[in-house]
Amino acid sequence: MEFKQRSLMAIADMICGNFKTEESLFVYRSSSYLTRFFQDCDTDYAHDGSTRNSWVADTLKAILTEPQPNAQTPPDTFSRVIRGLMDQGDALHEGNERPGALALLNVELAREGFEAFYAPDKQCYLRHIATNTIATASANPHRPFSAAEIKKREQLLAYLDSASEDDLIQEVLLPLFRQLGFHRVTAAGHKDKALEYGKDLWMKFTLPTQHVLYFGIQAKKGKLDAAGMSKESNANIGEIHNQVTMMLGHEIFDPEIGKRVLVDHAFIVAGGEITKAARNWLGNKLDASKRSQVMFMDRDDILNLFVVTNLPLPRGALPETGPAQDDDLPF
Repeated sequence: MEFKQRSLMAIADMICGNFKTEESLFVYRSSSYLTRFFQDCDTDYAHDGSTRNSWVADTLKAILTEPQPNAQTPPDTFSRVIRGLMDQGDALHEGNERPGALALLNVELAREGFEAFYAPDKQCYLRHIATNTIATASANPHRPFSAAEIKKREQLLAYLDSASEDDLIQEVLLPLFRQLGFHRVTAAGHKDKALEYGKDLWMKFTLPTQHVLYFGIQAKKGKLDAAGMSKESNANIGEIHNQVTMMLGHEIFDPEIGKRVLVDHAFIVAGGEITKAARNWLGNKLDASKRSQVMFMDRDDILNLFVVTNLPLPRGALPETGPAQDDDLPF
């Protein structure tokens, strides 16, 4: 990722605190404090005694060359630098929300297609303006959850227990995959099942090389098992196998390029548990060439990803009494 030199120098001045007025909005940092600042951002950069703002601008430029999750998200290190710069404890001559400092920073970030904002956790995050993708260095679905995140997870779990399959697709999976950086996330719908060819959703993902991969999703509300006979609330993995085979064998039309393309990978998504027996059965049925094309997501995966990406809860999952609480709201 590459920022304009003008933007880098302006952000560097904010980090240095080079605003020599009685009402400066940024903390002044000398050489040793610049080194400490970047150490606090989990980097090894140390000021070498050169002109401070030029050194910081060069450091930011180097940080932006680090690997990034996708084309819409800056490297994690850059997100941590912005978070450190906008620490509410460093507010000067204004309130903790730092509206003046935030406005100055956003003038520069907007030039690069980003926006900084404070979340309910009082941390500053970056949002890609065009795609609304939020850059967060902590989007690890296996990390420990805070008390507020556990509460949100429980509310979503209760929602999934009563949600229909269409609710699962429209209210949970569509916003989740959009937030994760997929594009053209499209629901096939259930009005004309003859046109689905095993797909409930299709979407595409652009690699950093600008190559595009296409994904299809087969979603089921309940548990997926390998029992000989499906129960009312369960789905048999044999049925899913037939639908996935159809999905991988039929083309979809991408209106953005005006061509029909094949699905590269298939997601099997269950609103309940995918049993180990079901995974093993499907793995044995798929030959080596197709096995890498099929991926699984069960209820725990959905819940964890939904929480760490900080998506707003579906309307049906919000408390019925009183307005929604801050913990239930998006960034």
